Amino acid sequence: MDDQTPSVLTQLPSWLLTQSATQAHRVISETFAAGGARAYHFRLLATLVEFGPASQAALGRRSSIDRSDVVAALNELAADAYVERTPDPDDGRRNIIRITTAGRRHYRRLTTLVTRAQDEIFAPLSPTDRTRLVTLLGRLLDHHQAE
Repeated sequence: MDDQTPSVLTQLPSWLLTQSATQAHRVISETFAAGGARAYHFRLLATLVEFGPASQAALGRRSSIDRSDVVAALNELAADAYVERTPDPDDGRRNIIRITTAGRRHYRRLTTLVTRAQDEIFAPLSPTDRTRLVTLLGRLLDHHQAE
């Protein structure tokens, strides 16, 4: 923080969180861009890796991405053969999205990038501090999502 920021702001956890999130978003975006990807790609691939094939709507809910953004990101991933769409045998109006072998390799590359970005963002924190921060942020998120 610089000495040009009002001290009342630097004492507000919400202000600090917002400012830190802005910086983290910048680092993540730059990191993914350097790897020819976007954060949405990572989120969608991570969801497919952990939960398996799913409809576009389910992917959006699980990865917290708006439906219109899911479609655009999946189109990009499909164009690179990282995912494939197949008709849902139970409902012909929707598609099931599956990650491909190339998509799993791409996911591993993106995981390496995101790990590097985390190291850059949280460099001033010890491993113990990082663990505590994740716990605290998770608690905040759980509280607000339960409302």
